[in-house]
Amino acid sequence: MPPIPADKMSAAQKSAAAELAAGPRGGLNGPFVPLLRSPEFMSRLQKTGEYLRYQSSLGPRLNEFVILLTAREWTQQYEYSVHAPLAVKAGLKPEIVAAITQGRRPGGMAADEEIVYDFCAELREHRSVTDATYARAVERFGEQGVIDMTGVVGYYSMLAMIMSVARTPVDAGTPPPLPLFTH
Repeated sequence: MPPIPADKMSAAQKSAAAELAAGPRGGLNGPFVPLLRSPEFMSRLQKTGEYLRYQSSLGPRLNEFVILLTAREWTQQYEYSVHAPLAVKAGLKPEIVAAITQGRRPGGMAADEEIVYDFCAELREHRSVTDATYARAVERFGEQGVIDMTGVVGYYSMLAMIMSVARTPVDAGTPPPLPLFTH
């Protein structure tokens, strides 16, 4: 789904695009290009995403880690290309990003990163987490952190599905960062 030219947007689309541009994202790109086809949905979803991306109780390093793990699971090239440099800037080691890119468990993770990785891996593989994994996550991040982490996984999974359906490309001049998984 290509961008909608401004002169072809409905009043609702123009309003939703202006609302998005006024926030921390600063403009209409990535998943919001196809989401603009449903301006009310986009408006509501982007408010959730604004909290999960910019204000999550996990903090930027772990939040970006969860985003990368989710984008890798979906082989979502656009989201991964945007968030990999943000993850490194937020303090995630480049070796960890490289391991995620390759689809393997990173070595040398900090204790909190291991909890996040295990939580996300179990949630992805089993559609739930064990009592032990849940307890470790609550002990480290509190109940709010567990809910925020689960929310980030869900939100970025939804964005991945939308962009996959819409065939959202990476930014011009950026090669797709992820090798494809064989399923």
